[in-house]
Amino acid sequence: MARRLPSRLLPGLARRAFLAACVVAGGAAAADTIVEARYTDPTTRYAHGILGDAIEWGTLELVVEDWAHKTKVLIDLPEDRVFEDVAPRLADVDGDGTPEVVVVETQVDTGAQLAIYDETGKITATPHIGRSNRWLSPVGIADLDGDGFVELAYIDRPHLAKTLRVWRYRDGALEHVADQAGLTNHRIGENDIGGGLRDCDGGFEMITASADWSRVIATRFEGGRFIMRDLGPHQGRGSLNAALACR
Repeated sequence: MARRLPSRLLPGLARRAFLAACVVAGGAAAADTIVEARYTDPTTRYAHGILGDAIEWGTLELVVEDWAHKTKVLIDLPEDRVFEDVAPRLADVDGDGTPEVVVVETQVDTGAQLAIYDETGKITATPHIGRSNRWLSPVGIADLDGDGFVELAYIDRPHLAKTLRVWRYRDGALEHVADQAGLTNHRIGENDIGGGLRDCDGGFEMITASADWSRVIATRFEGGRFIMRDLGPHQGRGSLNAALACR
C-alpha cells in the first residue's frame, strides 16, 4: 500500500480529475457494473513528474453497482508500479454494454503502458514502452473504423516519439493496428492532456496538435489508414477545445 503524502503536498492533487464515490455497503452480484472510478493513495515512489508534480497513484478505486447495492473495490499496485495518469476512463471496450476502466500504468524500469481493468483486476494491456521515464498520453476509445471492434488510441512519448498509435480490443486482448508519426497532445509539466476524440459529422476524429505544436490536426482512421486534415493554427488549449466542440 502506498504511503499517503503529507498534507502540505495535497494541493498538487488538484491536477487530477476524479469521480467522487458514494458507496453503500453491500455485496456484488453477477450483474455488476462499474459506475465510478478514481485513483487513490498518492505516492512519490516514481520520480518522473511528467504531469507537473512528483505525485502519482498507487490504487485504483472502483464503485461497482448491482441491482440493489454499491460496493467499493480497491485494486492496489505493487511497489514497482504506479498509475501515471490524470484520471481513469470508463469505456465499454468489450461491447457487453457495461464499462471497463482504461488507465495509464507505469512500471518503474520499463515505463508506461495502456491497461484495461474491470472489478476483478487487469484484463489486458499494451506492452510497456521499454524504459524508465517514458510515458504515453491517451487520445480516445471508440470503434474508430466501424469494424465492430473498439480501438484505443494514444500518443506514444508525446515529448519524444510524438507518434499516434492505435490498438484494437478483440477476444480479451489488445492487438496493434497502425501508427502515425508527427502528432502530440502533451507538453512536459502540463497537468492535463490536450485534444481527444470528437464526432462532428458522422465519424470519429482524433484531435491533437502537430509535432511542432503549430497546427491543430484532425485524424480519422478508416480502412486501415490515417486521414489527416489541418484545422488551423494551434493557439493553446482553447484551439484544441474548440476543435473538440466542432467549432
